[in-house]
Amino acid sequence: MINVPKQPPLVEDLRNHSQEQIAELRQLLAVGAPSRPDPRRPGFYEVQGLSSTYYVFKYPTGTKVLLLGVWDRENDPVAAMVSCSCPAA
Repeated sequence: MINVPKQPPLVEDLRNHSQEQIAELRQLLAVGAPSRPDPRRPGFYEVQGLSSTYYVFKYPTGTKVLLLGVWDRENDPVAAMVSCSCPAA
């Protein structure tokens, strides 16, 4: 048996996010950063970065991730309120 290192998933940006944001998301996915599933949408997750939260769709095969949205965790009061009122399932 040959051990093949697991490749991080391919990230596809569906909007016009910055290259820095896409690079941070790739890094977060590579190290297995904490993510919270969206209880209303199977396959959709919030991935927590240092200062941003990334809203993504992960394909069931794990080979591709679609980046749908990014928001600043510290300066977005609505995002903070939603994260407090919607605990992870």
